[in-house]
Amino acid sequence: MKLNELRDNPGAAPKRMRVGRGPGSGKGKTAGRGIKGQKSRSGVAIKGYEGGQMPLYQRLPKRGFNKPNAKKFAVINLGLIQKFVEAGKLDASAPITEDVLVASGLVRRKLDGVRVLAKGEITSKLDLTVTGASKAAVDAVAKAGGSLTVTTPAAAE
Repeated sequence: MKLNELRDNPGAAPKRMRVGRGPGSGKGKTAGRGIKGQKSRSGVAIKGYEGGQMPLYQRLPKRGFNKPNAKKFAVINLGLIQKFVEAGKLDASAPITEDVLVASGLVRRKLDGVRVLAKGEITSKLDLTVTGASKAAVDAVAKAGGSLTVTTPAAAE
């Protein structure tokens, strides 16, 4: 197969119907919009309008709350850390900080800090220092003979 032989599957991209292009097209004159009325005109926006009845999205109660200053953590699992150690991308003997995790490529960016979760197995003895961790993750690292230190995130200046 060559680049010039690439084709879409038959029927995958049907031709666009050109409306309002004369009676021979089958979609001429009113272009399938019927006669008169709001929907036959251009610039119409009646998405959630229910003919004057209170629209559904307004009848339902409001719930929940989005915290405007919520902390956003970069989340990593113990199994992934173990995989990076085995691949030689992380040095298990040296202390592992958030900057080391970013440099290794395990975390793209720190955001408000790195949080470690306990998914996956950890067998290496690690010395981790991160912003947050689940109780199960702390226990799993301790069980493997390592230590997981949790620092509190610094207040944003």
